Amino acid sequence: MYEVAIRTRFAAAHRLANYGGKCEALHGHTWVVEVGVEGPEIDEVGLLMDFVALKRLVKDVVEELDHTLLNDHVCFSEQNPSSERVAKFFYDRLKDVLPSPALRVSFVRVWESEDSAATYRP
Repeated sequence: MYEVAIRTRFAAAHRLANYGGKCEALHGHTWVVEVGVEGPEIDEVGLLMDFVALKRLVKDVVEELDHTLLNDHVCFSEQNPSSERVAKFFYDRLKDVLPSPALRVSFVRVWESEDSAATYRP
């Protein structure tokens, strides 16, 4: 099995209702998102998936969230936009848009700080 991954960033604010700590107040992050894609074979060029193509797909999702209040996004209107849920959001948006049925999103990792991350694996 082969796997490729890319990393990108976006800025967004959120708050965690009923958290009982500082994160209950509105605050922002420069989120880092890593997305891995896996598949059984590489093409004749030697690639599983072109990094440029994967970055373009992830960028489309980033544009939905960049410079927003995540709590206002329809996906998070009835649930806290935790790092775990942001990772799942990216997975849900990406899982059906890969260029080949042989490829699948293997993981999405979302960093809300340089030392705190959440990962979603299907």
